[in-house]
Amino acid sequence: MPRPQSIFTVRSAIYLLPFFCFLSVLAPNAKAQETIPRPQLVVSETHLTQASFPVVDVHTHFFVKGKHDPQLLDKYVEFMDRNNIAVSVSLDATLKVRIQDHQQFLWTQYRDRFVLFANIDFRGKGILEQPETWDCNQSDFVRNIVEELKAEVAQGTISGLKFFKDFGLRYRNADGSLIAIDDARFDPLWKACGDLKIPVIIHTADPNAFFEPIDEANERFRELQVHPDWSFFGSDFPARSALHAARNRVIEKHSGTTFIAAHFGNDAENLKELAVWLDKYPNLFVEFSSRINELGRQPFSARQFFETYQDRILFGTDGPWPEERLRIYWRFLETHDEYFLYSEKIPQPQGDWRIYGINLSQDILKKVYSENAIRIIPGVKQRIEAFEAKTK
Repeated sequence: MPRPQSIFTVRSAIYLLPFFCFLSVLAPNAKAQETIPRPQLVVSETHLTQASFPVVDVHTHFFVKGKHDPQLLDKYVEFMDRNNIAVSVSLDATLKVRIQDHQQFLWTQYRDRFVLFANIDFRGKGILEQPETWDCNQSDFVRNIVEELKAEVAQGTISGLKFFKDFGLRYRNADGSLIAIDDARFDPLWKACGDLKIPVIIHTADPNAFFEPIDEANERFRELQVHPDWSFFGSDFPARSALHAARNRVIEKHSGTTFIAAHFGNDAENLKELAVWLDKYPNLFVEFSSRINELGRQPFSARQFFETYQDRILFGTDGPWPEERLRIYWRFLETHDEYFLYSEKIPQPQGDWRIYGINLSQDILKKVYSENAIRIIPGVKQRIEAFEAKTK
């Protein structure tokens, strides 16, 4: 039987660095800034301090990254106020394990600023090395999840369901094989989300570089040297195209359910392919958290894509991030600035390049910032209205 990889250790490693970066938000590393090459290019610089319209951030992690730290929460809500972020969607309300604590953490003081998406604990109390003991391999697993979702939606607790990239890459069947994204046993779950009118945000695969050999020909070689656990190259993992195909079969089969492909469907490097998916599946939306690095290096293609699919794109950050990162998002979306850093981190964390702004129109910005989210995520509309009333 193949030995399953650790799910939670890997995920923790992925998010540790962003968490500590957020801790140092008020003290950026000035010395580090001096260690990168200073371009001699002289171009316009626009430093925006807030978004032009109220924003719904549909992809944040206030447990995975924030660890339920109340001081960080208070600080981030101040950031939200300054940056015109009306609502953040936290994807960390794990059913059974954390949903009540997460609700209490975010809603005790800031209920009008946060919407919760549930996620699923596939392993439960099962033994890591024995996937046959995991919750996901018990006969009543999907039925129980469906009932829990119905109860939470009826109580008004959750507004959607989140699937991490471990679904397809690390969660395992009882025999040790990887669970396929389009495994038919999950059909009742996808259908239930459609019946309950809550969207599913699903992270499938990762950038192309993570599925290629870690060598000097890999454009994210330095990044993967630092984080070898981010690599999915080799026979232990499905092909990236196979993961996308399995996800797309689910989207097509369950046309009554709204799906949000996280991180631009992990296809921001190939907008032509992503366009095919959006054209084919009217129930598919995308959000671009942690992908302005990819979009910003192809500004002409990215701007055209946003214009064409302006009704299907949601704003997301994968935060909480430091305030410097938020303001880079505004600069990317709202200016035509050239050749600027896409992150406050040094070195740049997701590719050794700079980006360009795409200068979206006011009408498109309104849709991307909030109007599209209002249409498909329960609980957002009333929070936006309350925010706008308060800030008039």
